[in-house]
Amino acid sequence: MGNFLLILGSMSGVLIVSWIWRLFYTIWWRPMQVSSYLNDQGIRGPPYRLLFGNVKEFVRSLKQAWEKPMNLSHQVGPRVLPFLHQTVETYGKMSLTWEGNTPTVNIMDPELIREVLSNKLGHLDKPEQHPITKQLINGVAVYIGEKWAKHRKIITPAFHLEKLKRMLPAFSTSCSELISRWEKSVGLDGSCELDVWAELQNLTGDVISRAAFGSSYKEGMRIFQLQTEQAELVARCFQSAYIPGYRFFPTKQNIRRMEIAKEVHALLKSIIKKREKAMQMGDANKDDLLGLLMESNFKHSQEQGHPKSTGMTIDEVIEECKLFYFAGQETTSVLLTWTMVTLSMHPTWQVCAREEVLQVFGKDKPDFDGLSHLKILTMILYEVLRLYPPLALLIRFTHKETRLGGFSLPSGVQLSLPALLIHHDPELWGKDADEFNPERFAEGVSNATKNQFAYFPFGWGPRICIGQNFGMIEAKLALAMILQHFSFELSPTYVHAPYTVITLQPQHGAQIILHKL
Repeated sequence: MGNFLLILGSMSGVLIVSWIWRLFYTIWWRPMQVSSYLNDQGIRGPPYRLLFGNVKEFVRSLKQAWEKPMNLSHQVGPRVLPFLHQTVETYGKMSLTWEGNTPTVNIMDPELIREVLSNKLGHLDKPEQHPITKQLINGVAVYIGEKWAKHRKIITPAFHLEKLKRMLPAFSTSCSELISRWEKSVGLDGSCELDVWAELQNLTGDVISRAAFGSSYKEGMRIFQLQTEQAELVARCFQSAYIPGYRFFPTKQNIRRMEIAKEVHALLKSIIKKREKAMQMGDANKDDLLGLLMESNFKHSQEQGHPKSTGMTIDEVIEECKLFYFAGQETTSVLLTWTMVTLSMHPTWQVCAREEVLQVFGKDKPDFDGLSHLKILTMILYEVLRLYPPLALLIRFTHKETRLGGFSLPSGVQLSLPALLIHHDPELWGKDADEFNPERFAEGVSNATKNQFAYFPFGWGPRICIGQNFGMIEAKLALAMILQHFSFELSPTYVHAPYTVITLQPQHGAQIILHKL
């Protein structure tokens, strides 16, 4: 018995020592090794701090930046990404920061960014998803490897232009209801003040609900509301250091996140089950995203010859539907909001856009073919996406040791591609980089960037946003109808304060005065 206890004690001692060593290696030894390795290649940045990395400085800089509004200008980088902006100013366009004990290399060189996003060797992909973000989004946007390839193949047909054309009536119905609601808000003087950020969130939520779920769009609106709340809760989590296992603690925020995740899952499962039943009865809508997705999933399974095992499971379809909501609703609502704010700041361009819309459509409802003739409006949208990209930065990860340009990056390094800062870089865009000038896109994107890789609001390469055409068509249609019926200007109460809650949003709303035409 004594020998057994001695052996047990020895084994426990070995395990404790092993655990202490692993902890020491993870939070100190390896960060010091990686830091030295990258520093030797000229990649430098703020020093690593035990456990937290640069998270405290990051959060502090955000709080300071967000406490007060900025001047009414488009020079938004210092407010939206203050810590990263200062890091680039201090350490150059290839710098090193720390997200906890994860090294992050920030890349501002266009050719290196092109190399990262093209991912020709397959070593540079999305990082393993953070456990908390899974409660908000999952699906093709975050999967990697074979699972990503399968889901991308299944989903892509649903976003073909001919399929999107069939969704235009759903887009148009939602936009018509918005215009009607705004017209009823107009007073005797022909004007009214609205927070268009809230209005346009509701619009895009309604659009994605109709376009994704057809007649079930009212159930979809509940999902939209829950996903909006979930995004805010998830964003709060990333303003503090991540502690493994903390998400299981019964805090108020953790409990609410789990409640939302369960309710969204249940709502989507109910909708999908109803659709499956309708498909079996031969009475299902195949023109909405859910119908197209399920049809494509069925065809993929049939082609593979194993109907039950090769397609997406119902839980995977649910995750893709959650992604429809977040990506489809969030990105288009912020694009529309910043476009209305920007056109209010630059009324001459608003007049030009309205004249073009009236020339193409008159007072008739815009149609699919006519939208492609809105050259000025397209230039405006491109320029707004440059100044206010929905995602301020993209993240990739080195899953193996990787050569990037003349640099060698070890496995386990996070790569940060700050689209917002690159879109505002005067070395790439000229002295007017912080100014609104849609003319720069008059001859297309490649001429605007002088063939440099300096513009990627929807990402690029094999993982380019699958829904970009969906979002651009929706944005063009909504803006065309708004311009047909209203002129608009910033309210004196508007406070210019862009900030990030996953996407780039107006911190205090977007108060705009509408004038009925």
